[in-house]
Parts: sequence; C-alpha cells; structure tokens
Amino acid sequence: QVQLVESGGGLVQPGGSLRLSCRASGSTFSIYAMAWYRQAPGQQRELVATITPRKNTNYGDSVKGRFTISRDNAENTTYLQMNNLRPEDTAVYYCSQGLWLGLYNPTYWGQGTQVTGSS
Repeated sequence: QVQLVESGGGLVQPGGSLRLSCRASGSTFSIYAMAWYRQAPGQQRELVATITPRKNTNYGDSVKGRFTISRDNAENTTYLQMNNLRPEDTAVYYCSQGLWLGLYNPTYWGQGTQVTGSS
C-alpha cells in the first residue's frame, strides 16, 4: 500500500518561504515521477510542479522562478521549496506519485497540507 505523507505547511507572510516535504512508503520511490498540486477554495486542483525519475522538472506558469521541486531517492522524499510567497499561493498542497509518459499521470495522493499566505 503506497502512502504519501506531506508536512511543512503553515502560515507565512507575503514574500516569505516554506519548504514542503512528502515522504513515500510502499513503493520503489526512485522509478516513479512525483508532483505537487494545489487546490484553493472554490478552485480546481492545479498542477504546481513535477519531477521525473531522472530529476527533470516542470513548473506551472504561476510558480516559475519562485518554487523548486526536488527529490531525495535515498530518503524516499520529494520537496517543494516555495520562495517569495504571495497571498494567491494560499491553498491545500497535495503530493502525488505517478508515471511520466510525456505528461504526468498521477496514481497516488497524499492527504494535503495547508499553506496560508497572510499579511
């Protein structure tokens, strides 16, 4: 049974930084692509960033230059470093594990962690 457990969310002032972590268990972590999504109240879930097994990365337009996705295969963990946070980044952030087939195809989801930008 694959489990993804996110951590690191919280309240942050505009311009601040947070690092989210997602630890996976129950799968061969290194062969899967990983991704972060987010969902704000009343909005559809949005793809934030992806990282392939070879550590190639892709980002949504709204976070390019501010967010960085990474992975540590030895720790079965993927990270999302978020810098220069804006109020519009407020959302529940979800970790996902899946397959990279030219596009990211999610298979498993974490429970989500809340990120709130507040002045």
